[in-house]
Amino acid sequence: MAKAKSLYVCNDCGGISPKWQGQCPHCAAWNSLTETIQAPAPAANSRFQSLAARSDVQCLADVQAEEAPRATSGIDELDRVLGGGLVRGAVVLIGGDPGIGKSTLLLQALSAVSLQRRVLYITGEESAQQVALRASRLAVDASQVRLLAEIRLEQMLATLATERPDVAVIDSIQTAYSDALQSAPGSVAQVRECAAQLTRAAKQSGTTMILVGHVTKEGALAGPRVLEHIVDTVLYFEGDTHSNFRMIRAIKNRFGAVNELGVFAMTERGLKGVSNPSAIFLSSHRDDVPGSSVLVTMEGSRPLLVEIQALVDETHAPQARRLSVGLEQNRLAMLLAVLHRHAGIACFDQDVFINAVGGVRIAEPAADLAVLLAIVSSLRDRPLPDKLVVFGEVGLGGEVRPVAHGQDRLKEAVKLGFTRAIVPQANCPRQPIEGLEVVAVERLAQAVEYCKT
Repeated sequence: MAKAKSLYVCNDCGGISPKWQGQCPHCAAWNSLTETIQAPAPAANSRFQSLAARSDVQCLADVQAEEAPRATSGIDELDRVLGGGLVRGAVVLIGGDPGIGKSTLLLQALSAVSLQRRVLYITGEESAQQVALRASRLAVDASQVRLLAEIRLEQMLATLATERPDVAVIDSIQTAYSDALQSAPGSVAQVRECAAQLTRAAKQSGTTMILVGHVTKEGALAGPRVLEHIVDTVLYFEGDTHSNFRMIRAIKNRFGAVNELGVFAMTERGLKGVSNPSAIFLSSHRDDVPGSSVLVTMEGSRPLLVEIQALVDETHAPQARRLSVGLEQNRLAMLLAVLHRHAGIACFDQDVFINAVGGVRIAEPAADLAVLLAIVSSLRDRPLPDKLVVFGEVGLGGEVRPVAHGQDRLKEAVKLGFTRAIVPQANCPRQPIEGLEVVAVERLAQAVEYCKT
């Protein structure tokens, strides 16, 4: 019997190397090679098929473009992240930390969808009894939810062909394995092959396929990077397991906008959608606290009001500390340099700590002005003006640059009772907004001077 041969496959690019190396020779990624057993050559090229349906060569202008019809998942916040609902034949990959609520949310969604459509739940991590216990604990109607406890890919595909469900959940893709490969479940080759076969089955049958994925200790989806390229939509569960709130963010979506955010609250009956997440992030906000400002940020198409907290304290170490939670730390150092150069406020002998309340992560530069005003407020030990919201990007020249969706941000602030706003000059509304005093600034120094009064 021939000895099994080991190969090393890159998790990022899928490149194959005959021996282990610290750096992938194909994409130069470090520590990304994983050992796998070489699979025997297939008898035919039947495995290597296109994931999409085949068609003849034709002009692009002659192709009839139709909007993909959507079906509701029964959970409004999940529909928002998906871009409006479930699409026939789409493949969705959802990942998150263990115990954050992936299986709970999908069981709730399947229960709602099963009232009108055929659904199938394939579990590879839990037994049928464990899934039944969860359904009983959540008090959902699981009478129409079809269940299969299986990890063998060929059996999954046969069941999908027999049941022909409208929506199917695979929990999880890392537990699935194919008889065509010799490597263990969860290996790079197995995850890639199983995902490709399930995607092909979804495209051919029109079944909406939802794959649950594990994450690594760094927070990225486990398995090869090509897994995210195969599927149509990639969703990430975010949030602290010690908190009652969870967030789902769309990283990739071929049928909708990316960076959409869905907010959920974990209750005894499962995850419940939060229609007004701004109220959560501002639930304990006080107007008379130094070092606190309110930012209007955009998560996809949704404006959110988030409290930004700053603490500036005299340093007792040789080097001042800069710590940022929820915002980019390198950008904080740059903003402090701009504050010194163009507003005359130095923090080189001060420790600066920044926090975005509620566990939300803010990546857009529109938070620059709110961060700097919170720092100035903490340094002077004076609170910002009452009922004030702030947004704007700050450039290296001290200018305040405009940001997208300025009108939507201001309307959201008015809904929550804010009466003042500091915005970039280019974002100043042409028509006055009732109940809102808008202060348009062109320079950082102007915003700092306004907050003195």
